[in-house]
Amino acid sequence: MTNPLQALIDSNRRWSATVTKADPHFFERLAEQQSPKYLWIGCSDSRVPATQIVDLPPGEIFVQRNVANVVSHSDLNCLSAIQFAVDVLKVEHIIVVGHYGCGGVQAVLDERRLGLVDNWLRHVGDVAHKHVDMLNALSSMPLRNTRLCELNAIEQVVNVCATTIVMEAWERGQKLSVHAWCYSLSNGHMHDLDMHVNSRESLHPNYKQALQQVIRRAGEQR
Repeated sequence: MTNPLQALIDSNRRWSATVTKADPHFFERLAEQQSPKYLWIGCSDSRVPATQIVDLPPGEIFVQRNVANVVSHSDLNCLSAIQFAVDVLKVEHIIVVGHYGCGGVQAVLDERRLGLVDNWLRHVGDVAHKHVDMLNALSSMPLRNTRLCELNAIEQVVNVCATTIVMEAWERGQKLSVHAWCYSLSNGHMHDLDMHVNSRESLHPNYKQALQQVIRRAGEQR
């Protein structure tokens, strides 16, 4: 039987050869260990590859992805990734990365039924409900998508910070910060959402500051 994925295998070999030619010891170093500084919690969307869009090589970012970059306190997959990244890899930064035009976010706004994933997207629905007045004041659906993508990333940072994993890391004095970003598919630019938390005490004031920035942008675009 002909391998239906042979084109991908061939592409892998070309990539490996190119990398090895540029740096003969790259894979040798990579195989020894991973010591990333960053945990990236992003959307599963195929257009948002973590290392590529921040121009870093393999080994620099530990990645956890799911539909609409949700951090749920009952999701053992995500919690396990956070725990391994914080306790074993000792990452210094956790970045929750949403992206404008997110299909999961749009499904929530459209109140569209997609199947099993609807249950997962209830987490995003909770964010929309929490900020319903701000979203309803916007004049167009694209603007609502933009703002909800930002709000969702910010709220998921709150969820990350509330995990026992992150709280205990801060309590023992470990250097760890949590951030919210949003990526634009239209131009490839990353947007910092002014949500940077490095301690239990800084969570509330930084959350308030980030929300104020979203409210300001929403007010300018009604």
